[in-house]
Amino acid sequence: MDWQKEDLKYIWHPCSQMKDYETLPPIVIERGEGINLYDINGKCYKDVISSWWCNLLGHSNPIINNAVKKQIDSLEHVIFANFTHKPAVTLCQELMKVLPEGLCKFNFADNGSAAVEMSLKMSFQYHQQTGHPEKKRFMALSDAYHGETIGALSVGGVDLYSELYKPILLDVIRIDGPDCYRCPYGKHCTGHWEQDDELNCSSPQDKSCRCECFKNAEEAFQKYGAETAAIIVEPLLQGSAGMKIYPPLYLKKLRELCDKYNVHLIADEIATGYGRTGKMFAFDHAGVSPDIMCLSKGLTGGYMPMSIAITTQEIYDAFYDDYLKGKAFMHSHTYAGNPLACSAAIAVLKILKDENIIEKANRRAVYFNKIIKEKFLPLENTGEVRSIGLINAIELVKDRSTKEPLDYTKRTGYQIYKKALEKGVLLRPLGDVIYFNPPLIIKEDDMDFVTDVALECTKEILHL
Repeated sequence: MDWQKEDLKYIWHPCSQMKDYETLPPIVIERGEGINLYDINGKCYKDVISSWWCNLLGHSNPIINNAVKKQIDSLEHVIFANFTHKPAVTLCQELMKVLPEGLCKFNFADNGSAAVEMSLKMSFQYHQQTGHPEKKRFMALSDAYHGETIGALSVGGVDLYSELYKPILLDVIRIDGPDCYRCPYGKHCTGHWEQDDELNCSSPQDKSCRCECFKNAEEAFQKYGAETAAIIVEPLLQGSAGMKIYPPLYLKKLRELCDKYNVHLIADEIATGYGRTGKMFAFDHAGVSPDIMCLSKGLTGGYMPMSIAITTQEIYDAFYDDYLKGKAFMHSHTYAGNPLACSAAIAVLKILKDENIIEKANRRAVYFNKIIKEKFLPLENTGEVRSIGLINAIELVKDRSTKEPLDYTKRTGYQIYKKALEKGVLLRPLGDVIYFNPPLIIKEDDMDFVTDVALECTKEILHL
């Protein structure tokens, strides 16, 4: 059977212009192992973007495999209203050991966008039920990405995804967020993150930076704080914006501002959680806690669709009352708390702990960043190499001195992506930002290979 032809006959792929598939048809993957994906012809592709950032511990991890296999023989799913099961309770118990202080109540859903939607609704309803009906709006940063459903898209700030839908989106207060590469204050925080004693990236080399850009948030809160229910942020790392990194100090200042104006701080840790930034959660770098945290992607190691919106006792208590008072959070998802997904998630936490995965990844991250800088910084079109944890991003520009972007109509990143696939590496750049966000178990020899391929393809496409 011609699987590619049959795919194109039926399937509308996500985040794709299907006309592109005329020249680059879908690659039919048959199996995976570690960071490797194998197509039906046996060709290997190094998955260094973790299949949209969710594959945390490698494909077909035997421990997670066995956990899901064992669970499916006893219970595949049960309604989560008025019913529960051991894997869900166990997962919450294990997460409580690693979550930022104060987070203790878990509301389950089945994808990241759903967790964001729940968080927004939860915050809104909380204020309505605690004597602040004027708090009806939300704040978010520029270049943010929080998902594709209407509420999540509303708080997002990447026009590629949201521009067309603006007439039907929520009226969100947009704050100009940190842009450390093109800092209007002349600071240079990202791209040069020092490693602290625990080998995780947590302090910018430019010690003079005091997040001067935070004044944008202060002005927005001064003007709109009274009517704002919550602000949602991707902590430290704005992924879809091109892996833009900003200092932990920004989160500390934001926590203080939210407390001052009675605004909830929602942490979208869907992409940044589970060791991606060198600590269990990105908020751990700042030493402060959000009011609500959204988890997904690495939560199940990329195995099963699941997400959680985790919040505080204070927020939970605002919904706790006699049924006829109408204060319950009437939000549900059919597959909330799915036992298979919970079992996978428990296995992920066990592996992270038992095998010291994050600590080992942090040690390898030093080598990864070193070779990427050595290979890419000499290129005249490399504007910046920035990194946090194992995540590394190379922003390609037309002119390094002016930081002028490449001509987007040439789709340079896409051309590099296609060339890399030919050589067995799955990159999928964000515009003209080439990035690596591999499973935490990647080894040095694979780092050498994927960076060599990325460099070769970049030189070929840019004629360097």
